[in-house]
Amino acid sequence: MNTPDPLVERLRAAGCVFAEDEAELLRDAASGDALEALVERRIAGEPLEPLLGWAGFAGLRVTVAPGVFVPRVRSELLVDAALDGLPDDAVAVELCCGVAAIAAAIAATRPDAQVWACDIDPDAVAVARSNLPPERVLEGDLYAPLPAELRGRVALLVANAPYVPSDEIAFMPSEARDHEHRVALDGGVGGLEVQARVAAGCREWLAPGGRVIIETSERQAPRTASLLVEQGLAVRVVRDEERDGTCVVGVAHPR
Repeated sequence: MNTPDPLVERLRAAGCVFAEDEAELLRDAASGDALEALVERRIAGEPLEPLLGWAGFAGLRVTVAPGVFVPRVRSELLVDAALDGLPDDAVAVELCCGVAAIAAAIAATRPDAQVWACDIDPDAVAVARSNLPPERVLEGDLYAPLPAELRGRVALLVANAPYVPSDEIAFMPSEARDHEHRVALDGGVGGLEVQARVAAGCREWLAPGGRVIIETSERQAPRTASLLVEQGLAVRVVRDEERDGTCVVGVAHPR
């Protein structure tokens, strides 16, 4: 008969569904008093990944930190869509990048690509500069910080812009609602305010044949798609049931 693991039992009692896995990860991260401090914070409800300092994403360990948006498995769909047909030596930009997990995954797979990332949250930018070359991570609102010489040359724009309607944030899991900056979650009334601004500015930056990929929910996908149709892009919706991911892909043909 196996002796119960006290750490696993503590985590399970606190509601951690994958208590065995979490216990192993926490023990790998620390020992002694430092481990106990992490365990107490986890039991108090802090998300696991910021406690560890990293999150698994698309085969990478990307740096994360308290307060920033932790990349979700569903966003790996955007990496797959981005890499599908990405030209050689492409300019790729991740907007609303958070810790730049998508950009990092693209760069790791396609080192020939010139990958940039932008976010308005200075805390997220600071962390993202651990996941990409620091000079390629820019702080500012959407397209504003991008170098002017990229205008009209971008083969790929990818964005996990916040898309939770403001009045639905209260119903999100505590790990997001209480521990991630609201700017990374709040999509405004209806959830599509930031997406609409991404769509409105994309044609100025995309190269002919360039693509824009926006994460969305299955429910919101038709409305997200309409934002890109309004910009004259050829649009399709991509759905991944296994990862519960949805994105909209728009292709810019020459005007």
